[in-house]
Parts: sequence; C-alpha cells; structure tokens
Amino acid sequence: MAEDWNIIFSYTRKQAIEDGVLIDVTEQANRLGFKVNTCVTGHLYGDYLAPPAGLAGEGQSLEGRLHDLLFRTLIAAKSSSAGDRVEFDVLFLMKPGRWDTVHVLAIMGPGDHGEPVLTIMLPEDE
Repeated sequence: MAEDWNIIFSYTRKQAIEDGVLIDVTEQANRLGFKVNTCVTGHLYGDYLAPPAGLAGEGQSLEGRLHDLLFRTLIAAKSSSAGDRVEFDVLFLMKPGRWDTVHVLAIMGPGDHGEPVLTIMLPEDE
C-alpha cells in the first residue's frame, strides 16, 4: 500500500547541511575515531557549542566545546547497547560560574544514499 504513495516533498541530509539545519562536524569527529559522517543540529550548535560572549577568558572555544561533546558521545556510544540511539548529559559553561546540564541524543541512521550517518541533537530537535 505505501509503495503506491506519491512523494510530495523530500528533504535530504545534504540540503539540511546546505541550509544550516545540520552542521557537518565529520572532520573533527574523525579525529576522535568516528567512522561515519557526523552532524550536529543547528539548534545544539547555536545554543550550546558556540560559546556565549565573554567566555573566551574562561577557556571556552567552539573547538573545545565540540571536542567535549564528541568525546562524550563516543563514551556513551561505546558503553551503550541501545542500538541506533544513545542519550547522555553534557555540561556547558554558559556564564562564568554557571554550568548547564544539557540532555543530548545521538542517533545513527541512514544517510541520503542509505549509508550510516550520525546526528547529535537536543531531544526536542528529533
């Protein structure tokens, strides 16, 4: 029955990357041992990975925060038997002395051509 449906609209991962809905972090992920195309959602990137103004003096950088997120993802994935998804918490410094605990979801799924891809997101981005 579903095979008789006409596709009205499709939105590819490639289009989402081009539009900034997904941010490709594959290069950084590969350096930590990830073997698949890896993206974070624009929401996670903008709200938590890009450090708020005034935190450079606190040692905060986009590169460091991304490294922390990817490393935490790697640990969670290696210690999980949940299949295609894993949930975990990451701490982000949001103001001097104020840390936010952020619940994160990482999902392994098919890419535009059926290849395995990883998307790291906030649960509300799902």
